[in-house]
Amino acid sequence: QVQLVESGGGLVQAGTSVRLSCAHFGPTFNMYHMGWFRQPPGKGREFVAAITWNGDNTAYSDSVKGRFTISRDNAMKTVYLQMNSLKFEDTAVYYCAADWAGDGTSWHPQNEWQYDFWGPGTQVTVSS
Repeated sequence: QVQLVESGGGLVQAGTSVRLSCAHFGPTFNMYHMGWFRQPPGKGREFVAAITWNGDNTAYSDSVKGRFTISRDNAMKTVYLQMNSLKFEDTAVYYCAADWAGDGTSWHPQNEWQYDFWGPGTQVTVSS
């Protein structure tokens, strides 16, 4: 069984930066594609960014491209989301998710159903 725990959220000012971390508790972290999603207040959950199991490929939503960077450290079993130039509309609960890469299926990072495990989320509030 896999557990994911996000950290690094909080109250930040617009224009500043914050880095979220997601720790993976369980075996074979390096066999999971990892993703970040977010749920703004009163809205549904949306894709933010994803990275393949080996870090060779990344994907971003248009709303964060150029501002956010996803990365992973397989030795530390952690995935990161560096968020720069934060905007008020980035306010949301941010979720980390893991997608088992060992089943040979194609990588569809934006599809929630593709992910097998989810963290409880961490709140990021951007003040304008």
